[in-house]
Amino acid sequence: MTGYRSDVPENWFVDPVNLGVPGVRKVEADDDNALAWQTDALCSQTDPEAFFPEKGGSTRDAKRICTSCDVRGECLEYALNNDERFGIWGGLSERERRKLKRRAS
Repeated sequence: MTGYRSDVPENWFVDPVNLGVPGVRKVEADDDNALAWQTDALCSQTDPEAFFPEKGGSTRDAKRICTSCDVRGECLEYALNNDERFGIWGGLSERERRKLKRRAS
């Protein structure tokens, strides 16, 4: 056997940024859009109801999604800076974010 031969040229490259692959975007220092991270958020690709459960409802599914999200830190920072009172943001519930803010004070 002589080995694997591909008909794809060696210099062939697909830029995932230009293709719009979720989770991949250009990071620009002068990015005027403070919410650009939301395009990479896994929650934007799933059921939003999981992130805003009824009172007493489970947050487990949303938090599981957050654990593998590339922009979890940006999400949590946004929620804390903007005093988001509802939903799961950055993997934390409203109560968990309040506790975090109290400890930081």
